[in-house]
Amino acid sequence: MFTIDIVLQDMPLPISVQRKEAEAAESLYQQILNAMRSGSSDLVELTCDKEEDKKVAVKGNLICAVSLNKKSGGMAEGRVPGFFAATTANK
Repeated sequence: MFTIDIVLQDMPLPISVQRKEAEAAESLYQQILNAMRSGSSDLVELTCDKEEDKKVAVKGNLICAVSLNKKSGGMAEGRVPGFFAATTANK
């Protein structure tokens, strides 16, 4: 499963959708990049392969960042949703 996280202006949490296939995830990633580059306020409509009833539409000019990650087995790898994670080291 591949997760695409999208950060919007003035929104602290990312929007996430999943794709089962690498090709579909890369295609969506490129579609979002194109929307960001164009600066247009056209809507980008997103659906999710994992939660089939999940739908969201965002204006392309409000997208600040996009991330594509391969998800394998939940939180086993220590990853958290989104782009940034703070960690502390034991001393």
